[in-house]
Amino acid sequence: MSLEEASRQLEAAIHDARVAFDCILLDELDRAHVNAITARAAVDAAENAIQVELERRKEEAGEGREEEDEEISSD
Repeated sequence: MSLEEASRQLEAAIHDARVAFDCILLDELDRAHVNAITARAAVDAAENAIQVELERRKEEAGEGREEEDEEISSD
């Protein structure tokens, strides 16, 4: 997943949360419940995509430091 996917998932979560809100006002609790669950799932997916990106960047930073250490030790 990418940050673009995280953004898309958050947009979906916003939409589903708004629908859930409207359903509550219309006393359609079953539909509100379903949309609240799908909003939560979208938020979880976005959080996962962000976490993967953070780990990828941390690994990249670590590899960059290892290369610098190798260059220093070879001098």
